[in-house]
Amino acid sequence: MQARTLGSQALQVSPLGLGCMGMSQSFGPRPPREEMITFIRAAVDRGVTLFDTAEVYGPFHNEELVGAALEPVREDVVIATKFGFAFDEDGNQTGVSSRPDDIRAAVEGSLRRLRTDAIDLLYQHRVDPAVPIEDVAGTVKELIEAGKVHHFGMSEAGVGTIRRAHAVQPVTALQSEYSLFWREPEDEILPALEELGIGFVPFSPLGRGFLTGQVSATTQFGEGDIRASLPRFEREALEANLALVDLVTNVAERKNATVGQVALAWLLAQKPWIVPIPGTRRLERLNENLGSAELDLTVEDLAELNGASASVSVQGDRYPEAMQKMIDR
Repeated sequence: MQARTLGSQALQVSPLGLGCMGMSQSFGPRPPREEMITFIRAAVDRGVTLFDTAEVYGPFHNEELVGAALEPVREDVVIATKFGFAFDEDGNQTGVSSRPDDIRAAVEGSLRRLRTDAIDLLYQHRVDPAVPIEDVAGTVKELIEAGKVHHFGMSEAGVGTIRRAHAVQPVTALQSEYSLFWREPEDEILPALEELGIGFVPFSPLGRGFLTGQVSATTQFGEGDIRASLPRFEREALEANLALVDLVTNVAERKNATVGQVALAWLLAQKPWIVPIPGTRRLERLNENLGSAELDLTVEDLAELNGASASVSVQGDRYPEAMQKMIDR
């Protein structure tokens, strides 16, 4: 796969990364550790170089898993992780915190769990309204100068916050949700990123599985599956939103591709500095996702997909109210 460059900070990665969160939480029972280590290494063998994790995934379990899997090939990959949540003595998440001391402590923990001397891309996971973003960026700047971090990223941050942070320490990448299912970043985020020279890493590029064609109106989300609590996946909303999948399916059938491949190829076609990180735990799905990098969508295909997306008004919020309040816009 031909490499892509995230922003003017010139971080080179594969055109698709691998979101590793689901290996530890949010999508049902946690798979066996050794099975996931083998899976992550299979992704490396297939050319994936960007691996996305966070201290809060598990919590902590996901970084340990990713660190163990990638230790033998550390020089060949880019590891992205995140700070920004607070935990109690039992390791339970208690809210957000980007106090400078908490950032430094989070980085030390991440370095240990990831079995590395430096974090390639360090994101602030959620903006902390109690801490000026200049203090956050300044702390990351110090960590970069100390050689513990190579690049600064932000997640779910609004344009004003991004600009203020970028003025202190250049931001290499922003991570937020973006797909045919959720196009909000096109309004303000993408133009600002292009202006500032910041790469974009869409999470949930397949709408948490919605754009794979594998979700139907009768799908039951099991225990531990985050989608059971998301407004978009409530029965009435789901039935309405499936109209988009039907329209994308028309293009997929014509291109002899899957719905998921078309959705990812559409994302890749938007900007050369966009690098989606679809998450999966299955080799056949990984192979399918990577195939999207070779799928050529014509101008007519893209216009049809844009029209399809515009014609369907997505029903339901992205998150429950409490989680939605953590989004900085």
